[in-house]
Amino acid sequence: MGKPILKGTDLGYYASDKTILQHLDFEIAPQEFVTLTGPSGGGKSTLLRLLASLISKTSGSLTFKAEEIETYEPTAYRRQVSYAFQQPQLFGQTVADNLEFPFTIRNEPFDNEKAVEFLGKVNLEPDSLNQPITELSGGERQRVALLRNILFMPEVLLLDEITTGLDVDNKAIINRLIGQLNQTEGLTIISITHDTSEFKLANRLLTLKDGQLEA
Repeated sequence: MGKPILKGTDLGYYASDKTILQHLDFEIAPQEFVTLTGPSGGGKSTLLRLLASLISKTSGSLTFKAEEIETYEPTAYRRQVSYAFQQPQLFGQTVADNLEFPFTIRNEPFDNEKAVEFLGKVNLEPDSLNQPITELSGGERQRVALLRNILFMPEVLLLDEITTGLDVDNKAIINRLIGQLNQTEGLTIISITHDTSEFKLANRLLTLKDGQLEA
């Protein structure tokens, strides 16, 4: 499988005296598409948040490119390992406000042409840039949020049930883009979904139950 881009060794996490994850051992190879499956409450979202460095492990080892995640500066790490929320977190007034943000934090001028190109990847028109976020449907909000994650391509994209509650058309648009990112851009993807029809997108399934990985 080559050198892993992410690796957990005897990884564990507990909170409020409750063990949520325990003794996890796994490796994610570069350019893999891995889907996390298993019953609700099994620890999938907790594992994804650990990988995103949104929370910190309480035992074991978790590395990104062979270095412990905690050794990375958090902002720099999250540019390389990007997390997409189930409920899209949009801000400002317009779609442009959200797509300008990745440029702003990198002290780069907004590239209108690039933004329009990426809008096209998710079937949104160029004039969507000026659309108030209050007028967006749930599916459109999720598409804009996903574009914000990939305008500057990370090395790993973490997807936390981002198609939950979306209609068939919006799911198809998002899943087509995710597949293209993995197949043509070589983006490593780790996804949580309860939609069994989406399992086929992945190279590999990892099943979490009661805080442990099933063999």
